[in-house]
Amino acid sequence: MIAKDGKNRLTDTLDTEGIFRLIESIPSPKAEPFKLWLAKLGREKIDEVFDPSKGINQMIDYYLKKGYSLEWIELRITAIINRKKLTNVWKENSIKDNVEFAILTNDIYKEWSGMTAYEYKSFKKIHKESLRDNMTDIEVILADLGETVTRELVKKHHPYGLSENKKIAKMGGETSKKTRDDIEKKLGESVISDQNKINYKYLNNK
Repeated sequence: MIAKDGKNRLTDTLDTEGIFRLIESIPSPKAEPFKLWLAKLGREKIDEVFDPSKGINQMIDYYLKKGYSLEWIELRITAIINRKKLTNVWKENSIKDNVEFAILTNDIYKEWSGMTAYEYKSFKKIHKESLRDNMTDIEVILADLGETVTRELVKKHHPYGLSENKKIAKMGGETSKKTRDDIEKKLGESVISDQNKINYKYLNNK
C-alpha cells in the first residue's frame, strides 16, 4: 500500500470477513461489545431466513435513518424487483454469467447517461456503495425505465447470446435517453447529478 512517503510498502491487511474473525478471537473484555454486535447481526440474519419480511422492514428503516423519503424507498424497491425480473429474462436467453450481466447493464447505462456504471460511480465519487442508492428520484426512474424496456424487448425478440442481447440493451437505454432529453428540455438543466448520499469522506480517493 502507499505509505506516507509516497512509496509502496508491504502492509498487513484484512478483508471484512478477516476483521470479524479477528474480533472473535480477541480475549480482551474490551472486545465484548463488538462480539455482542456480531452475535446480534447473526441472529437477525437467521430470523430473516424464517421471516424474510423482517429483512425488508430493516431495509426500509435503514433507508429512513439515512434520510431517504418513503417515495424514494418505494422507487428503490420497485427497481430491485424489476432488476431481478430482467436478470431472470436474461438467463432465459443464454446470459448466465455475472460478467455478462455487468456488460449488458453498462450498455443500458451508457446509452442514457453517457457513462458506464463504473464511470457513473466515479462521477458521484463513490466506491463500494450502491450506485442506485446515490441516485436522485429522476436518475432512479431513468435507470429503472431502461432496464424495464430492455426486459420487455428481450421477451419480445428472444435474442440469443451476448452480442444479440447487447443490441437489445442499447435499445432499452435509448428509450431512457429520449425520456431524459425530454425532461431536461422542460427543466432547462441536466438531471444527471454528481451528488451522493454518503456522509463520510475517503482518506484516499484513488
